[in-house]
Formats: sequence, structure tokens, C-alpha cells
Amino acid sequence: MNTITAAITAVGAYVPDFVLSNQVLETMVDTNDEWITARTGIKERRILKDADKGTSYLAIQAAKDLIAKANIDPLEIDMIIMATATPDMMVASTGVFVATEIGATNAFAYDLQAACSSFLYGMSTAAAYVQSGRYKKVLLIGADKMSSIVDYTDRATCIIFGDGAGAVLFEPNYEGLGLQDEYLRSDGVGRDFLKIPAGGSLIPPSEDTVKNRQHNIMQDGKTVFKYAVTNMADASELILQRNNLTNQDVDWLVPHQANKRIIDATAGRLELDESKVLVNIERYGNTTSGTLPLVLADFEDKLKKGDNIIFAAFGGGFTWGSIYLKWAYDKK
Repeated sequence: MNTITAAITAVGAYVPDFVLSNQVLETMVDTNDEWITARTGIKERRILKDADKGTSYLAIQAAKDLIAKANIDPLEIDMIIMATATPDMMVASTGVFVATEIGATNAFAYDLQAACSSFLYGMSTAAAYVQSGRYKKVLLIGADKMSSIVDYTDRATCIIFGDGAGAVLFEPNYEGLGLQDEYLRSDGVGRDFLKIPAGGSLIPPSEDTVKNRQHNIMQDGKTVFKYAVTNMADASELILQRNNLTNQDVDWLVPHQANKRIIDATAGRLELDESKVLVNIERYGNTTSGTLPLVLADFEDKLKKGDNIIFAAFGGGFTWGSIYLKWAYDKK
């Protein structure tokens, strides 16, 4: 088979040591473990406490983990896509800094931002570069330091998010494995329902924006939940139909880890048994761009060559979609 497909050939991950449990949150805002667990499925999340470390630190550690496990030379990496909603700083690309810090000096790099769909969109982009035949090794990193934009007096958001990073390597495959199909969508109707109001060109930083906490993430939870449940499920169902797959053909569902009820609704629409749904939200919360690769890293032992995997995500903007991928290797 001479047709090039783009397959994931290695994964890496990193989460900070500090654990922010529901019990600790009970001392910070008016909430409790039972309420958080029932509505989100989250028990704890990891937080990068170091004030002098940003998203790049998480990304570098995840990339180094992948490089060590796959035993590859960073100089062989052709390009790096940095999926993140919390770059270290405006203008200066976080991905470029990460590439230099891991020794991938032959790679070009850039950031990709689509909120919680960033990594899913990045999978499409990385695969397209590989399938073009121009690039052999594309490193896709999903990382976010969500604690840097969360208001820890706002119980609607502070219970949800955590910090973390994951990375995957896309390489050419000639066995028909790797990315098979994608359905990616967006709708600007979501602009006002999940956002950081200030800090961009529309509302530049000022003394007032800081005082009014306009640099923290804000969301209309009920509206976001409604759109997420419908669109993640619709996209995943369409991918199955378009590829003549039944629920019996699906080996694993890898959903964005935003809310256990959203995950359950998506799995329910596909009529998938719970054993086929990969979930780690109880330990990490929503790490935004980090959720999908962290799931892959946590469950890498279960993934077998040829497995049919359905990825699904939903994020601010709104952005969403689903990807069908055939797994390319058995973990050694």
C-alpha cells in the first residue's frame, strides 16, 4: 500500500505534583465534594503552583516524556504544533520556545488555539502535514495552565479546571492505520457563553479590567452544557455513519474530559458500553488542550494495533468535532 496515512506512533504526558482535591476546594468556595462529583465527575485536579512556570513548562515535560519513551532524536522532529488556550505570553509563540527547549532545532513550530477543541483540531492539522508527504515526524502537544486564568472565588469555574499536558507523535503509515476521517465544526454564536473578556484587542488590559476580574475565564454553564452534549454526540454519530461503523466496531471512545455527564451523553448516543469509554476526569478535571492526549497516555496499555478509536471534543467559540483513528501500535 503506497497511500500515506498519518498515524500516532508515540505518546507522552505530564501533570504537576500538587493535587487540588474537592475537599480543599470546600475551604475556598461555597461547595462540597458531593455536589462537585454529582455534577462533573471530578474528584481532584493538578495545579502548577510555581509562579515562574507557565504552559511551556508543562508542554516541555510532556514532550520530553514522549521523546524518552519513543527513544527518538529531537533533531528528527520536522514540526511542532502547540495546542493551547493559555500561551505563556501574547505574540511570542509558546510552541517556538518549547521546540528550542527540547532540542528540536530543525523543527518549525506554532500555536493553535481552539479552546477545548485545540488538540482535536491539531490532530487534523498534524495528519494533513504528514499525509502531504513533506513531513515525517510531527509533534502535537496539548497543554494548558488553566489555573492561570481561573478565578478561585467563582465556584462555577474553579471546580472544573486543572493543569496538564500531553503529546503525540504523528508519522507516515503505509498499512492504512492512523487518521481515517474527521468532522470538525465551529459556530460564533458561542462567543459570549465561554470566554475571557479582556486582554485581547477588543478590550485591552487596563486597571479596570484587572479590578473587574475580566482576565479570568467566564462561562454560562447551562448553555455550554446544552451545546456540548448535542454537538459532541452529533459529530461522533455522524462519523460512525459516514464510515459504516456500528457501536460494535468501535473499540474506544476518547472524549474531551469536561464533564462526566457530557461524556456519558455522548457514549449513550453511540450506545457504547461503559467499558469502551476512556475516562480520567476524576483525577485531572478539565485540562482543556491536555485532555485527549492525557487519556491516551493513561490508557496506552489498553490500546492495540488496529483498534478503532473515536475522538470527540467541544470548546469555546464554539468549536467541536469528532475524529476516527485506527491505532497503529501495541505498547512494548
